[in-house]
Amino acid sequence: MKYTISGEIAQFARLEFGPGEPVWSSRGAIMTYTDGVTWELKIPGGLSGAVKRSFAGEGIALTRITAQKPEQVVLLATSAPGHIMVWDLADGPVITTRGSFLAAWGNQIDINVTIARKAGAAFFGGSGLLLQKVSGQGFVLIHASGDFEERVLDAKETILVSTGHLAAFAEGVDYDIKGVGGCRKMLFGGEGLFMTKLTGPGKVLLQTLKRHVQTQTSSSR
Repeated sequence: MKYTISGEIAQFARLEFGPGEPVWSSRGAIMTYTDGVTWELKIPGGLSGAVKRSFAGEGIALTRITAQKPEQVVLLATSAPGHIMVWDLADGPVITTRGSFLAAWGNQIDINVTIARKAGAAFFGGSGLLLQKVSGQGFVLIHASGDFEERVLDAKETILVSTGHLAAFAEGVDYDIKGVGGCRKMLFGGEGLFMTKLTGPGKVLLQTLKRHVQTQTSSSR
């Protein structure tokens, strides 16, 4: 699979297929494609996967795209301004927050739903109880609202992230919450009651524009 990422304000991805090469993409992400491309809606993980995905806020089905002849092209985009980054699964699985998964391809790609390990993070961390996990051998396209800020955390190194600014993180990163502290901060600080607490080791992808729940659920993705 050959890919290029273009654009400045609202980036898009160009994928060039070989025969029979499949790609999973978020629903509604197709911008245009050549006539040798076919696509269908499929549910990763079957019925149990559908139930989990509905709670994760990613939509029950994803789009599975294949090419029937060589040199076929698909352009993938999102409904919001932002940038696209490639995650190499050779570095390990990636956990994506709601709205940040754009596409994935490769060998034995598994797109599943994982449960937030800490109860507080599940209900107050801003990303929900269930998060999407992509693993296997291949690549994942991750979309950030605005620009990306990439951090690589050492073991036990911690950062605090304002709710809505987290796009994706490595499976080995611990995901929790921490209260902002103080009534004045909670009522007038504009950051809500909690910050997302991330502890290494592993890579973290932040986004400069907050992704609000309303945007996530109402978008075509």
